[in-house]
Amino acid sequence: MKKKNLLAALLAGSLALSLTACSSDTAPEGDPQAGGEGSDPFQVSMILKTNSSEFWRLIQAGAEAYEKEHPDLVKLSIKGPPSETSYEEQLNMIQTDLGTAEFDGYLIAPLQSDAVANQIANTDKPVMAFDTRIESDKCLSFIGTGNKEAAKQGAKAAVEAAKAAGWEKIQCIEIAGVQGDATNTARMDGYREGINEAGGEFLDNEVQYANATADLAVTAMEGIMGKFPDGVAIICSNNDDMAIAAASTAKKNPAYANTIFLGFDGQLSACEAIANGELTMSAAQNNYDIGYKAVEEMVRVLQGGEPKDFVDTGTEIVTKDNANERIERMSGYLK
Repeated sequence: MKKKNLLAALLAGSLALSLTACSSDTAPEGDPQAGGEGSDPFQVSMILKTNSSEFWRLIQAGAEAYEKEHPDLVKLSIKGPPSETSYEEQLNMIQTDLGTAEFDGYLIAPLQSDAVANQIANTDKPVMAFDTRIESDKCLSFIGTGNKEAAKQGAKAAVEAAKAAGWEKIQCIEIAGVQGDATNTARMDGYREGINEAGGEFLDNEVQYANATADLAVTAMEGIMGKFPDGVAIICSNNDDMAIAAASTAKKNPAYANTIFLGFDGQLSACEAIANGELTMSAAQNNYDIGYKAVEEMVRVLQGGEPKDFVDTGTEIVTKDNANERIERMSGYLK
């Protein structure tokens, strides 16, 4: 009787061990670690300032390149409003995605940083900013260009170019972007510091706001030429589109024949204009890298890595000497 009881106990124990081993080898259905081999990729929302310009298409190309290289790690949902003044449209996109349970993290290039900071205040999922910072303790990282430092580098190069062009009185007027925009402010601060430190004079009272659009930059440049008929040594702009428009507007005015026109972004159209002598220089962002590294950093943090406060994607001053090399590189990204 005792032997039978002992045998039954051994068989029961053996069966229990077998069931335990099987259960440890098989994870419960629907509960794998996301973003790993054999599991579902992380779902990431990426919201641009707009998807209607070359600059943002290059950022998107970089993001999609990372996604294509790592299909097992991440799946992106990329969107953007029609323009960089479509504030409500972008806020609505962000609000919709914050309320979508499927997303594991959010990459946002805010048009209005303060408004976006309020939107993300109650989320418990990772949020990172790219291109423009979001001042919030909920924003883990900023991926992009040090806008102030890049503009400062460009401004100093512009002063040297103005000296070489024969200007003795080196004054600079900025055709600015959207008033109050954090990126615009950072670039303006950089231009001011760079011009003044290099021995020029940044004319604060002459700043022309053009809402980051070429059409308004034309109007601004016409106003500058009317007020300064003898020319201005440097015209700096918040982006390349405005710089190209300003340079084109001044093209037939002999007083502006030696003016240094400085843009910001280093987009293909600007590089082509620089190579052709239609624009002087641009403080270039590595926008493809902004997109690529933004997704890379989000995935790293979703996998458990410690977030980096700032991922610097670098700056390049584009002149006639290196414009063609950049054209070739950036064209390859868009293929």
